Amino acid sequence: MSAVWTVLGVLLIGAALRDIFDTLFHPVGRGRIGRTIVGAVSWLSRRLIPGGSGEALAGPVAYLAILAFWATTLAVGWALIFLPHLPEGFLFASGLEPADHSGFADAFYVSLVNLTSLGYGDVTPQETVLRILGPVETLFGLGLLTASISWLISIYGAIARRDVFAHEVWLARESEERLGEKLADADPELLERMLTSFTDQLITTRRDIIHFPITHQFRTEGEERELAKQLPFLGRMADEAAEDGRPQALRVRARMLRMAMDDFAETLRRRLKVRGDSTDATLDAFGAR
Repeated sequence: MSAVWTVLGVLLIGAALRDIFDTLFHPVGRGRIGRTIVGAVSWLSRRLIPGGSGEALAGPVAYLAILAFWATTLAVGWALIFLPHLPEGFLFASGLEPADHSGFADAFYVSLVNLTSLGYGDVTPQETVLRILGPVETLFGLGLLTASISWLISIYGAIARRDVFAHEVWLARESEERLGEKLADADPELLERMLTSFTDQLITTRRDIIHFPITHQFRTEGEERELAKQLPFLGRMADEAAEDGRPQALRVRARMLRMAMDDFAETLRRRLKVRGDSTDATLDAFGAR
């Protein structure tokens, strides 16, 4: 039976490490367990908390839920490895009766102490293998802490890039309304530079969604920073700049922006399950979320 617990523990640790790797380091961020948790948190937040408060909390709660899952899975996995060795493989401080500390709760306690590197000293391993495994688990805990901080920094970096992009498009739209003149009728070179910048930022935003799909759950306040609300204007500006009679360089940049929008919509359909059978329909559904 001890071999069964050990194998099960190794499988749990492997599952946690695989999801951590897929979420943080895989080029398309395909951590399936993490994505399932994000979807569940998003669904619950919309139904349990009325208004927009639930959606605003979905991102941070999903992030914490994923970290809790990783930490719990690692702790339980290591506990199952230590379980067959209790109590014979450990030394207990005076006042503790070894026979009373041979269950899963005690193995889980030992695992948590190792994972968090607390080192109380009331239960210490005496078998050589266990003395090696303890520090190894501590390294896993330190690695999880470092990975969680790095992931959070990456998430907020992606959110900042998305918000800056949205704000810049909003400023362009506001400028058009205040001037009473379409940007497509402005200086061709100026408009070409704007379209180039918008294309680059949209491509970056698309890559951020692929790498860090959880960023979709982090909502921002204010229409000027809400990208979904700015995309219809961006599409209209690209279509107007691509009309016949415009300079060839401007039309090329406008077509490139439209192609980037097509790719962005495809990513929304494939990665975030946004509905729509065309780019405009998908972007409209994205804005209605």
